[in-house]
Amino acid sequence: MKLPLELVATVAAAVDAGTLDAAARTLHITPSAVSQRIRALEERIGRTLLIRSKPLRATEAGETVVRLARQLALLEHDTLRSLGLDEEGPARLALAVNADSLATWFLPAVARIVAEGDVAIELHRDDQDYTARLLADGSVSAAVTSQSAAVAGCTVTPLGVMSYRACATPVFARRWFAGGVNAQSLARAPVIEYDRRDDLQARWLRAHGGSAEAPPRTFVPAGASRSLVSIPAGFSSSLT
Repeated sequence: MKLPLELVATVAAAVDAGTLDAAARTLHITPSAVSQRIRALEERIGRTLLIRSKPLRATEAGETVVRLARQLALLEHDTLRSLGLDEEGPARLALAVNADSLATWFLPAVARIVAEGDVAIELHRDDQDYTARLLADGSVSAAVTSQSAAVAGCTVTPLGVMSYRACATPVFARRWFAGGVNAQSLARAPVIEYDRRDDLQARWLRAHGGSAEAPPRTFVPAGASRSLVSIPAGFSSSLT
């Protein structure tokens, strides 16, 4: 079976745009033509590709098609560049990365790629346990993830290991841990959460005899520039 590339690209355009009308404007065709292309591909493979909501969402089968469209777009760009026919500027490459990597090693590595002028990077920040999902649904073309199992159609390359060390300022330690770090003191020491999906400090608390639910907590959404990692208030982290 062959998948017509025009139809594959139309599904991705619809997901990106969120509506058939918006996709039609992007593709310079009518909304009816967009709908016909999507229906034609659904009939060809025998599966529903889009959930007709607002915005449009891809089904599991649709996510696979969108991922293919992203990969084909990059291959087409590389081919045109090799032939000296690339007139549309750098390719857009969407990447998913966790906040800790973004705050440490990731940006210098990406800067070297961007400096060549051939790629425009779009970063999606999420917890490392969830970035693979963005790869699976076609939102990104690559992801820094904690999952060792490859997403269908992708490969996994080990990047290394990040270790974390909990530290406290002297003032914080004297106030909350004068009697040592134990279940009682951990239940009283306040906690700041920077990302609701990052369970690192919850796992750290449980590993040291505390309860992830006991401490008073404040939620402060912050990017990588604000904090390396979610750990008890007054703590910082360092790579080892």
